[in-house]
Amino acid sequence: MDYFDLAVHPDQLRAISTLGLAHLGDAVFELMVRSWLCLHGKATNKGLHKATVALVAAPAQARMVQNILPFLTEEETDVYRRGRNVSPHAVPKAASREEYQAATAVEALYGYLWLQGKRERLNELFSLMMGEKQSGT
Repeated sequence: MDYFDLAVHPDQLRAISTLGLAHLGDAVFELMVRSWLCLHGKATNKGLHKATVALVAAPAQARMVQNILPFLTEEETDVYRRGRNVSPHAVPKAASREEYQAATAVEALYGYLWLQGKRERLNELFSLMMGEKQSGT
């Protein structure tokens, strides 16, 4: 199996818990953030780490997700809603419950899209989250 080029069967995808999707999506989002930072000139390791932490924190994700909500498909909105409705066992001190739920929701969406091999869609949504202009929109 090629874990970088996945196309999981819909039945297998539905069997994965929302928290499982969020767990994977957290890593996908962080990898995209790290790539984005490297490509945008953050040169020092300390600067990279600090910038990454700031962007992957729940409050930042909750703010940035507002950029994509109007563009989600019905299916993506359903995955996002399921992620948002998961009851967290604990909320980090630096985030409100709402911010943490929004972050979990976007991470679940990223995990869902990753497992389907929808890299182009991930890139579209990530660019929107980062406030980049989309060509043709």
